[in-house]
Amino acid sequence: MTRLHLSPAVLGLSILAALAGCGGGDGDDDAAAVPLNATEACANVASAGLAATTLAAQHNADGAATVAGTALNAHCVVDGKTNERIGINGKTFQIGFRLRMPDNWNGRLVFVGGGGNDGSVGNAVGPNVGPITAMVPAIQQGYAVVSTDGGHTGGAGADFGSDSIARVDHAYNAFDVTAVNAKALIAKRYGRGPDKSYFIGGSGGGRQGMMFTQRFPSYFDGVIASYPAMRVASGGTIGAMWNHIQFTAIAPVENGAPILSKAYSDADLNLTAAKILEQCDALDGTADGMVNNFKACHFDPVVLQCPGAKTATCLTAPQVTALRRLFSGPVNSAGTSLYVGQVTDPGISTAGWRAWALGSSTTATPDSRYVTLMQDALRWEFFTPPDPTFNGLAFNFDTDPARMAWTSSIYDTYRDDRLTAYKARGGKLMFVHGLADPIFSAKDTVDYVERLAANNGGMTAAQAFVRLFLMPGAVHGPGGRSTDLVDLLTPMVEWVEKGNAPDSLLAGAPANHAWFPNRTRPLCPYPTFAKYRGSGSIESAASFSCEVS
Repeated sequence: MTRLHLSPAVLGLSILAALAGCGGGDGDDDAAAVPLNATEACANVASAGLAATTLAAQHNADGAATVAGTALNAHCVVDGKTNERIGINGKTFQIGFRLRMPDNWNGRLVFVGGGGNDGSVGNAVGPNVGPITAMVPAIQQGYAVVSTDGGHTGGAGADFGSDSIARVDHAYNAFDVTAVNAKALIAKRYGRGPDKSYFIGGSGGGRQGMMFTQRFPSYFDGVIASYPAMRVASGGTIGAMWNHIQFTAIAPVENGAPILSKAYSDADLNLTAAKILEQCDALDGTADGMVNNFKACHFDPVVLQCPGAKTATCLTAPQVTALRRLFSGPVNSAGTSLYVGQVTDPGISTAGWRAWALGSSTTATPDSRYVTLMQDALRWEFFTPPDPTFNGLAFNFDTDPARMAWTSSIYDTYRDDRLTAYKARGGKLMFVHGLADPIFSAKDTVDYVERLAANNGGMTAAQAFVRLFLMPGAVHGPGGRSTDLVDLLTPMVEWVEKGNAPDSLLAGAPANHAWFPNRTRPLCPYPTFAKYRGSGSIESAASFSCEVS
């Protein structure tokens, strides 16, 4: 026999139903409504009557649903489709979403952002929360969690961008609709809406979080935007094409074609990382394999240039030139900067960096993400009109940026550097960015936060509602030469609900980490960095304090 779990919220809904059934206590002798159990309350959600939306709801008992190896606690899962239509080329479009509502609801909603080109509904279990040695999905801690496909389906490709409505959905509308739907369904399920609402996302999801603070500032009490794609429809993609062109130009030619993955060998990248560490590692007080004080690091790869023929201890002149252009960023023929350069960080030697910039293909067909993801998005979504056969190697830095302007105007989130309405309603905004990010430079996020601070009374005053935490060694998302196990949601809840702004975040690396097994570090709010105190184990966060460079 299945045991049903009645949470206080469900009991509250039952009590409301009972009161309604007895006429609000006016002496009517009609029988009170029968209280809904968890299964019935979940089924009842499907009759919510959301506009232009079809719903399917199912209650899962404890352990009945498993996601990524985790058996989930009892909850109601709702799958929905809003605004189904036939778009360009006869393709079906809709705004798909999934909402999980736990029986032991804690009164909070978490919207989990997407990434890349979106195109599929996420698992909606939330970020991992709790101690870094024992984190579990937020759904297990009682959070209701929602995710969306961004307004289209069909995998990771960007060809949906040929449909103008799909572009608007992906820019902002699908996320607006999903947030509104989720809150309405929560009210239907529990008898009240969320007490507090949070958004968390990385890359495209980070951009989506920023979008909410700007377009829909009343929706979320706290937004966590990690390595945000705030300038993807303009500068970030221009930077990707710039880097792709530089690296392809120096790649060895085999059978008449350049082999991009061989532009730098792993040994070349390890050599570069070692030289960065040699010059900059100890600037944070200790040589620990991480560059925390990145603003004091002024590395020029010219120090690696071979005096003669290429050897294992140096780089060729073209390799050095390409790296210098990577770190300085793209420019047009007049020398005007089109996007910031990348940070000099030893994470350049990791597999995550290679996957974006160089790939692993040993054929004439490159598989770097600059090509497979960014060039694809450029062709279909960022260019107006689309240019499906465009080759990124032909990108014109004088004329092609203008072709990206329309999508950038509705999609990019770097322009609003005041956030007047979001600040006024008491919203909190947390940024996290890896210093070795090979696609969206951490320098861009630093620039945004500095502009935001300048418009809000300076950095100290602005930190009342916005904080940036930089992660040395991290690439685009988890991974790399970094301590990247960190609970972001719990500190945000503490900030929003108790006023305890995070002075640092505790981050760690797992026991099987390739570089720093079991290491912990504080992630410090910009402009501070983790500086060694001068004593204690360099593997322990307690041996570091947050200081200004």
